[in-house]
Amino acid sequence: MVVAASGGRRTAGGGGSAGAGHRRVRAAGHRGTGHVRIIGGRLRGRRLPVPKHTGLRPTTDRVRETLFNWLAADIPGSHCLDCFAGAGALGFEAFSRGAARVLLLERAERVAAGLAANAEVLRTAAACDQALATAQLQVVQADALHWLAARAPVPFDIVFLDPPFDDALLAAVCAYLTRGWLKPGAAVYLEMPAAAPLPALPEHWQVVRERTAGQVRYALARLEPA
Repeated sequence: MVVAASGGRRTAGGGGSAGAGHRRVRAAGHRGTGHVRIIGGRLRGRRLPVPKHTGLRPTTDRVRETLFNWLAADIPGSHCLDCFAGAGALGFEAFSRGAARVLLLERAERVAAGLAANAEVLRTAAACDQALATAQLQVVQADALHWLAARAPVPFDIVFLDPPFDDALLAAVCAYLTRGWLKPGAAVYLEMPAAAPLPALPEHWQVVRERTAGQVRYALARLEPA
């Protein structure tokens, strides 16, 4: 397991490898290599390498721009969880835009190691920026379902869910999130193939935004305040 914590600390923890695979990512750039570019916030324009790994595909700039416009009022000071981090496009974007804590989960060891290295680069840059210096950025190598099931829940403001397109994981992860992982009014981002319907969502979740871009359908749901 890889954990890259704020302040440059690295620790080990628990987690599994079955059931919640890494996000499919199509890396941009030269064959066998790629990058993710942060498109907004204090670290805008930074390009981060993406390791070669079968199927890696970052959420596109176009989709990210729309998503973070939706979340513009939510991101500053928020606690964010990226359950299928892949290239880290969503979690790193949230960190750049002022989230107070970002936790990225990734099952594949090599991909998680790449995320940890990129997180260290971003923390170093953030240390020189008063607006980001106290923010926490962590990477954990773990299976998302096993990780959520094995821990006492700590509520998050925003959760990103972009699982592999060939796995029926959205409904399962959403069910786990209802066990105390969401603050009242929390936002949950869901990404899936354009041809797939939205999964049946838990009670008190409401889809507030939804769009299709190319082969991707994406939506934002909110937990209704009690």
